[in-house]
Amino acid sequence: MEVLDCLGKRCPLPVIELAKVLKSKPVNSQVRLLSDDPASAPDLVAWARMTGNSVKEVGDSAFEVTKLTD
Repeated sequence: MEVLDCLGKRCPLPVIELAKVLKSKPVNSQVRLLSDDPASAPDLVAWARMTGNSVKEVGDSAFEVTKLTD
């Protein structure tokens, strides 16, 4: 699983960088996003809902994102 380190970056940068990385990945790919911005959790949930992908918080400042659509 690829790790995308966005620690210290403020929203919307983590979501933008995540979208760029996932664009080149096949469906069912997973990326672990590291982000310590408090706005990341709600932003990622909203992004996942809008794009049809999956996100779950797996620890402090860590999110597991699964690409479910192209």
